[in-house]
Amino acid sequence: MTERWETVEEIASARRRFEAGIPGWVTPKAYGIGHLVGDRVEFVRINVGAHPLPASVLATVCGHSAGSASYRLDREGLRRAIDLLAPAEACTAYEHPNLFAWRRLHDVLGPDGVAVAVFVADLHQPSADEHAEALREQALAVRD
Repeated sequence: MTERWETVEEIASARRRFEAGIPGWVTPKAYGIGHLVGDRVEFVRINVGAHPLPASVLATVCGHSAGSASYRLDREGLRRAIDLLAPAEACTAYEHPNLFAWRRLHDVLGPDGVAVAVFVADLHQPSADEHAEALREQALAVRD
């Protein structure tokens, strides 16, 4: 039987399990996912201070624990993140915008497509990672 998280409590429990599995985990202030267009990331979803379960799922797949960083994901890596987050869809208390965005991105990535997962630790601290800096700037623009 496929795992399903039908309640807010089950979602919270899943989040805690993912976070506990990441040594040194620090919840990012913002995170997002997109795809490469030339040398830059075109984000399909940015989260600022919200949706901690998808953050921990994405971090699990990428190997991220803390700080500001970006990670390239091939279609299989993105599929893994989608599969790990999919049980949350059973909970109708949430709309699941991350899951929907990840699925749309997976559908448009060709076989050689590259998704980019980005985490920002501090919205007020510039990052040397160009993709993290791009997300940080966009996240600040959304908040203003």
